[in-house]
Amino acid sequence: MFKNLDPILHSQLRLAVISLLISVKEAEFTFLKEKTNATAGNLSVQINKLKDAGYIEVTKQFKNNYPQTICKITPHGVEAFELYVSALQSYVAPKE
Repeated sequence: MFKNLDPILHSQLRLAVISLLISVKEAEFTFLKEKTNATAGNLSVQINKLKDAGYIEVTKQFKNNYPQTICKITPHGVEAFELYVSALQSYVAPKE
């Protein structure tokens, strides 16, 4: 009846990051930090968990001599998000 929820996406901050990335081509770390109101350390840990799961790609580079981290959702991440939303809907409107 109820579908299992993806434990990777069930974290509030990781879900927020994926939700932001699903609507943009890519996003800088500073943008994600600002939008999620997370600390840099916590956001960095959660981004690594999403990366390790294959849900996002992370590119590190330099821009004007400053480090820049860019995150982009992968096709696997899009699929995982869609399955997560579908699973949540089974809780909101369970079929009998």
